[in-house]
Amino acid sequence: MRSVILSIVVFVLSLNPAFALDEGRSKTFNAETFTLENGMRAVVIPNHSVPVVTHMVWYGVGAMDEAPGQSGIAHFVEHLMFKGTEKVPPGEMSKRIRALGGNDNAFTGQDITAYYQSIAVEHLETAMTMEADRMKNLAFPPDHVDSERLVVLEERRQRTENEPTGYFYEQMQTALFPNHPYGNPVIGWLHEMEALTRDNVMDFYKKWYAPNNAILVVSGDITAEKLKPLAEKTYGTIPPQDIPQRTWTKVPPLLATTRLTLHHPTIRQPVVSRMYRVPSTVQNKDDSHALEVLANIMGDGAASRFYKSLVVEQKLAASASFRYSGAALSDSRLTISAAPVDGVSPETLEQAMDKELRRLVKDGVTAQEMSEAKTRMMDSAIFGRDSLTGPAMEFGYALTTGLSMDDVEYWPYDIEKVTLEQVNAAARTYLDPDNYAKRPYVTGYLLPARPAEPAEDAP
Repeated sequence: MRSVILSIVVFVLSLNPAFALDEGRSKTFNAETFTLENGMRAVVIPNHSVPVVTHMVWYGVGAMDEAPGQSGIAHFVEHLMFKGTEKVPPGEMSKRIRALGGNDNAFTGQDITAYYQSIAVEHLETAMTMEADRMKNLAFPPDHVDSERLVVLEERRQRTENEPTGYFYEQMQTALFPNHPYGNPVIGWLHEMEALTRDNVMDFYKKWYAPNNAILVVSGDITAEKLKPLAEKTYGTIPPQDIPQRTWTKVPPLLATTRLTLHHPTIRQPVVSRMYRVPSTVQNKDDSHALEVLANIMGDGAASRFYKSLVVEQKLAASASFRYSGAALSDSRLTISAAPVDGVSPETLEQAMDKELRRLVKDGVTAQEMSEAKTRMMDSAIFGRDSLTGPAMEFGYALTTGLSMDDVEYWPYDIEKVTLEQVNAAARTYLDPDNYAKRPYVTGYLLPARPAEPAEDAP
């Protein structure tokens, strides 16, 4: 019945006049695209439900592009982008956006840095003008560089140094990606952040921030015909520049499984977690889509196999998760985690997790599970069209990590084509807990503080 529903959903999509047809397939978002003469690409995702737009600029630079010893510089530059130009004083851009009824923010990842504003469409040109201004005209006042470094250092202390969960997963990520930029935290190592100078951040900004290394994504009450003259007026006047080739070391093979244990006095609920290094979508599209379906089957909500087995049936865990995302330029990762209930040791829970993985590898998933997962994923794609920010995020991440417009537009069809054998083959290839000689993984225990050692009797 679920497969019938999925077919009906796809058929209904194909009849919807809001979608353009391509080789018999209907696009999910019906996005439009054009490229300015300076090389800046633009993507428009029309949604005329409300007179509002989400305006984003995605740069093809992130933590993976940092020079050795300068971890955190991409994130640091993101902070400094709010420190003003000659035309817009420090902090003024956000104030102006809020005064117009909008909001703005930014974020940095391993592969990308992105800036966005959500605002009424009548104020879109204002947002574009200010965003274009700071693309090339940051002032970097020395006192603001010094003060913002303190802000970023405090952010790291709050989120990582003083937050054992953040520190725990940072250490696991480092073990999973030895001798590779993904092994460095996006926020940077504390001692390297402390040493960053104004010249460092200025050089990084000048090297990477240019229109031909950026993608403009606008989602909402706009069309390409209306956006193009605005883009030409604002971003189109900025000259292109030579952008360095993005290169990084190949991830070396893991030769042994790694086990990490972190005890911390603030931990009340232990966690058992495991990370696997698996292909990203740009590396292996078929395996990536199979892993997406598998992650949905194993970890999407209380009815998922992983949660149902560990939490509901065996009552060994208070929570359980199974997550995968293929958005990366290099290798991606798949993470499984569970929190043991009182009275259950982490070792017992890990054994139960491995038992569930062995069952998955041996017996595979069922056709019924596949059908239900595809239906959930299709529903998510359909409902996602109602959002403004969601589609802009999807296109931004996809295009800056090497995928195409069609990869986003036709994702539901790619998921529909995933076969039962592909999903089961992916499980056997990447998740067999006994195949650690070929596919090592990183396991971590996050635990409360060790019990105090009893004092020795005095002689």
